[in-house]
Amino acid sequence: MPDYFSFINEVLWGSVMIYLLLGAGIWFTVRSGFIQFRYIRQFGKSLKNSVSPQPGGLTSFQALCTSLAARVGSGNLAGVALAISAGGPGAVFWMWVTAIIGMATSFAECSLAQLYKERDKHGQFRGGPAWYMARGLGMRWMGVLFSLFLLVAYGLIFNTVQANSVAHAVRYAFDFPEWITGVVLAVLTLLVIVTGIKGVARLMQWLVPAMALLWVIASLVVTAAHLEQVPGVIATIFKAAFGWREAAAGALGYTLSQALTAGFQRGMFSNEAGMGSTPNAAAAAASWPPHPAAQGIVQMIGVFTDTIIICSASAMIVLLAGPVPHSADAVGIQIIQQALVNLSGSWGAGFVSLIVILFSFSSIVANYIYAENNLIFLRIDSRNTLWCLRVALVGMVLTGSVMSLPLVWQLADVIMALMAITNLTAILLLSPVVTLIASDYLRQRKLGVRPVFDATRYPEIESQIAPGSWDDLPRQ
Repeated sequence: MPDYFSFINEVLWGSVMIYLLLGAGIWFTVRSGFIQFRYIRQFGKSLKNSVSPQPGGLTSFQALCTSLAARVGSGNLAGVALAISAGGPGAVFWMWVTAIIGMATSFAECSLAQLYKERDKHGQFRGGPAWYMARGLGMRWMGVLFSLFLLVAYGLIFNTVQANSVAHAVRYAFDFPEWITGVVLAVLTLLVIVTGIKGVARLMQWLVPAMALLWVIASLVVTAAHLEQVPGVIATIFKAAFGWREAAAGALGYTLSQALTAGFQRGMFSNEAGMGSTPNAAAAAASWPPHPAAQGIVQMIGVFTDTIIICSASAMIVLLAGPVPHSADAVGIQIIQQALVNLSGSWGAGFVSLIVILFSFSSIVANYIYAENNLIFLRIDSRNTLWCLRVALVGMVLTGSVMSLPLVWQLADVIMALMAITNLTAILLLSPVVTLIASDYLRQRKLGVRPVFDATRYPEIESQIAPGSWDDLPRQ
């Protein structure tokens, strides 16, 4: 079975996904007017606006933190270590590339999710790829297919990855049995997910910034203590990214291919740009200013934070430690732990365990919210169905804590690719709408007015969006 999934991954990630992700990212960068570069200086202002509460949904900041909770998981630690192990230091460069072009893709999918959102029976905004496939493309069958992929991925598979990293980290640091760690993590998860999307969002707006800041500060302290090595590490990343160091040995093609593939796989698993997950959180926000592009810009901050900041912090620790001796069956999170121990002392293993517990716990909780959201789209969100999902998620957390890591990662890669292919197809078909959203927002910004989306200016789009989602906004 592992060989079968390994073959599927090689086909999907060896060419298909890399070209698709690169192509989509470049396409939306151009079609949105290079929005990730034009508005990077406005990120601070966007964050300030994102805390403004509006009726009918989460604040933009709560939606950002919820999406970051799903993004910032074991992939930011174990995934980075695995990427460097598989593709060398050059994989870090390609993770950065994934983030930079992925910011435009994230803008596209999150803006579409905001545009096509609708209210549920409790008055809370809901939306995501399934909704813009159904409303924007008129292809509900495609939305159903995507929802099924997401339920398998976020309700089941990805949670085994998170639980696996936690269990192995705690075992390595404290020699604690994996199954006990799994039980504790499952119970804590269940206590939080029953509070629903609003309860989770309120928790994540405090937990996510705190845990991310804790890890970044730790990395900066370690980096400062080994400052003389930093220029050499950065040079190695760039040289290895293009195979310059190996070219003389005739290994250019293999090294470049491995770095590219590993960087894109782990980069996408980390920041999720284009995969169709983040729009589920973005749609839940009552965006301020009241324009779909405003939430798209806020969510670009999530991609930047996840990969350029947090993943780089992990990569710096691994690369500063140099070749870390570890057993053949060591997993990604143990490589991080061993690296930090080598750099700073025995406390490093326990500290990484704490960080991965926080990262993985928040990710599992947010994963449930995404899965629950798509049960609503499928119209099977009865109380009994929700509890079936909760029990299944808890079961996968318990299973993941004692499951073999290679198979878990391979399953995650396959389902991630299937989700991404479906979502990228949809947003590429809707790229004229993305262009319209971006140009409408930029036009109003140039005029010096607060952007407000007026659906009556675009009759074709007005006929597709849900009643009450945009037609009750103030006009300029």
